[in-house]
Amino acid sequence: MFSTPRSPLGRILDRHAEALIAEALTDTRVVLVVGARQSGKSTVVAQVTPSDREWRSLDNAAMRQAAKADPVTFVSHPGLLVIDEIQREPDLLLAIKETVDADPRPGRFLLTGSAHVLSLRSVPDALPGRIETIELWPLSQGEIDGTPDGFVDAVFDAGPDYRHESDLTRDDYIARIVRGGFPEAVARSGRRRERFFENYVGDLVNRDVIQVSAIEHGPQMRRLIRLLAARSGGLAVPGTLAGDLGISRPTVESYLALLEQVFLVKRVPAWTRNLSARAVRTPKLFFVDSGIAADQLSQDETSLQRLDSPLGALLEGFVTSEIARQLTWSRTRAEIFHYRTKDQVEVDIVLEDRRGRVIAIEVKAAATVRAEDFRGIDHLAQRTGDDLVTGIVFYTGQRTLSFGPKKLAVPISALWESQQ
Repeated sequence: MFSTPRSPLGRILDRHAEALIAEALTDTRVVLVVGARQSGKSTVVAQVTPSDREWRSLDNAAMRQAAKADPVTFVSHPGLLVIDEIQREPDLLLAIKETVDADPRPGRFLLTGSAHVLSLRSVPDALPGRIETIELWPLSQGEIDGTPDGFVDAVFDAGPDYRHESDLTRDDYIARIVRGGFPEAVARSGRRRERFFENYVGDLVNRDVIQVSAIEHGPQMRRLIRLLAARSGGLAVPGTLAGDLGISRPTVESYLALLEQVFLVKRVPAWTRNLSARAVRTPKLFFVDSGIAADQLSQDETSLQRLDSPLGALLEGFVTSEIARQLTWSRTRAEIFHYRTKDQVEVDIVLEDRRGRVIAIEVKAAATVRAEDFRGIDHLAQRTGDDLVTGIVFYTGQRTLSFGPKKLAVPISALWESQQ
């Protein structure tokens, strides 16, 4: 018998993914919920499934042995079967495929995984046409605050007419960066939060990374994680990272892929519409959780207030992560990119929807904005023409300010306080 996990926050927060999972179960045979460990997958699944569902966790050694010994019997159940941490026994997917092909009713299986299950080399079949994957991130700022998290839809709808006011200060944003979105970290402070982050990264490398890859170089991986934190928001160039670490480029490339598979980091591809051969195609990298990135750099609320702190890079990663979360539930179907030319003209974030409409975003840690802060946005505007809906500089001030046609300075809290 499975009971809903107790929340470290003392209450269960509403998650945007709940509606997505419930909807998928009405018309899809297999629903897969993936995301970082400790992001709340089990809690969300427990909230959206009926009490009579069967729950089998592969974190349990006896369950894993049963699944390995007789996968067909293990997945046999007349109602909804929840299998937690499916990446521990990916061969079960073949038995699931046979089961749902024989009985194609929707809502047969709800799977969770702390790795990109369908990208694992050991997965025998990707269940094409039978499965829907929903990604669950750590808590968004809106989920923590109980606010709408509707910026993506709001800005595509309103364009240059978008407006937002905020009462948050630079110090408030620093506190949110350091806190991150893992429920355990949100519930803690000071040294107890730092201990959570230390153990989280250690366990991730020693358990999940080694499990999905069978590598035996944990110290190298931990050095790479710290180096990536120092370069958060920068270009992810494997050759440069390999030189700094003293290991081969193929090894770095495989390590980066592993860190993405276990939801520690994400890479943002470069935006191009073949409008300029000068566009640099190297992706940028950010951490899924800003609290982990800050902890890897030994930064807290006090140190990030210093003028020489890495606040700018961490704030860009924080904003990128919040937007990437929203794209999993927003009404607007958009993708996230960055833009950079060989002349190093860049835009931190580019959102492009299915109609080719573009939102260009810069992120500044300052409480004031200058006209030159729109340099990259102006450059991109020349290449997108009328497809540019608006260009935004996110900053730590409190009012929306116009800097000319289609150019706005907007408080960062618009991300989670805007109504869809």
